[in-house]
Amino acid sequence: MSLALYRKYRPSVFADVIGQEHVTVPLSNALESGKTHHAYLFSGPRGCGKTSSARIMARSLNCEKGPTPNPCGKCQSCTDLVANGPGSIDVIELDAATHGLVDDARDLRDKAFFAPVQSKYKIYIIDEAHQLGPGAANALLKVVEEPPAHVIFIFATTEPEKLISTIRSRTHHYPFRLVPPGILGTHLEKVCESEGVKVAKGVIPLVVRASGGSVRDALSVLGQLLAGAGKDGVSYEIAIQLLGFTDGALLDDAMDAISARDGATLFKTVDRVIESGHDPRRFTQDLLERLRDLMIVDALEATNANSILRELPDDQLERMRVQAKSIGQASLSRAADIAAEGLTQMRGATAPRLILELICGRILLPMGDSSEAGLLARIERLERVESIAPQPRAAAPAAKAPAADPADYISPVTAEAKREVPTKAAKAKEEVVAAVVKEEKAPAAPERRIDSMDVAGLRRLWPDVIENVKKRRRLTWSLLSASAQILGVDEKIITIGIVNAGARDSFVRSESDEILRQAFIEVVGLDRKIEVTVDPSIDTTSTPEARAVRTSEAPTDATQLSGAALLAAELGATVISETSHD
Repeated sequence: MSLALYRKYRPSVFADVIGQEHVTVPLSNALESGKTHHAYLFSGPRGCGKTSSARIMARSLNCEKGPTPNPCGKCQSCTDLVANGPGSIDVIELDAATHGLVDDARDLRDKAFFAPVQSKYKIYIIDEAHQLGPGAANALLKVVEEPPAHVIFIFATTEPEKLISTIRSRTHHYPFRLVPPGILGTHLEKVCESEGVKVAKGVIPLVVRASGGSVRDALSVLGQLLAGAGKDGVSYEIAIQLLGFTDGALLDDAMDAISARDGATLFKTVDRVIESGHDPRRFTQDLLERLRDLMIVDALEATNANSILRELPDDQLERMRVQAKSIGQASLSRAADIAAEGLTQMRGATAPRLILELICGRILLPMGDSSEAGLLARIERLERVESIAPQPRAAAPAAKAPAADPADYISPVTAEAKREVPTKAAKAKEEVVAAVVKEEKAPAAPERRIDSMDVAGLRRLWPDVIENVKKRRRLTWSLLSASAQILGVDEKIITIGIVNAGARDSFVRSESDEILRQAFIEVVGLDRKIEVTVDPSIDTTSTPEARAVRTSEAPTDATQLSGAALLAAELGATVISETSHD
């Protein structure tokens, strides 16, 4: 029978204890200076190194060269007290759960006065010390307060507040903490290298997450995965199934559907969660954590979010940045509140799948929410639409022309092109206004009833498609990079939504549909006709900085440029700010 990983990789010196420098450094200094105490209290969560540190302390004290923070490893005491060693007769480990009676304490007190057999000190390590009964703790009080010169007590407990205060006051208290994810992940990677087993990308973060910061729990979970590894090592799919977490692809599909307000795709994703055997409660919890991550990414931006979300790769952070910008901060906060409330309701007798589907429905429908969060989400959506296609004033006479065409200032068209298609611009204006009204009346977009598997997969690959378009033609890339998204796909057509009529007209005139079609063929392997419609609900993230980037990377051929890009190329202009026209 193989040795468990948490025993095999148990530390034998303080230098090998990870994540507890606030404890190991002062203890090492005390050993080096010879200022050790007669009683110690090690407290903290399970599996963070309390008992292991107590054994290291005993080994350091009884070393022939000790007290020393670096035991020689050669003397009798060091070999006896090494990790997984035979143990020493002078180091007595007791479990307070089974030795918590008054008679046990009296027996310990009487034996403590006998000198050690072969070591410098007789050391008592009392584990789970909070389970000492009141009588036993009081019986130990006098010997803990004034022990013989050769006796040292080390109490280890997860609940120090339950240990009587008279004993706590006579000890040096060192609180242990859970190990940070970054340190624990690095340690697990070294263990995998030592074991010679390959682990797929993303497995170590799952193990760290399952352990909750406990080194012993992490090594136990990792040991289970390594024991069941095949010839190719531990796969991500096996780890997901064994640990019960939700596949990241399902979470991405759900967030993309919420971003596009595509109810059909979102409920199809829920069905895939159930059909694949995932627990609805676990999926809801993972969904809540993803919403939390999106709020962090939205607040810090993808580049700075690395300091908090260290376990996520850069490509995933970039994908989450796009999702966060598309959904909006108020909508993210409201969705998180709904998910948290639903997670609490799942503890009752109601079917978890039903609660999960109701959560999704409430997230997609802010119009039915009269709370402050619902109003903020609706206002946020209206502000986005207004920044794209402002409405004409209500007092304006009906006989007058529309006050402001969105194409005039979002995607400017040359004066000559406007003279050629005056009716087309008016028609586009009507389409924008109709889309705004439709967006508020039907946020779930029921007309987008297509195969969720296809549209979810295309949305995940959309950034790769955009990069491929960039290599083919910069003009097409500038039109799609921050103002378009996939609305639907069927057996013949891929429907692309573009933020306004001006950008849609530029896309059609430049025959960019063929460029996009070739990109889909190369990246996805899907040959479909490209159809472009106006969708003013898309978040363009069109800040002046983003617009300046698109302008600077636009094609240099003046015949292909228009608006801000043409001014930048011919006159060296720079976009400073943007204002809407009434």
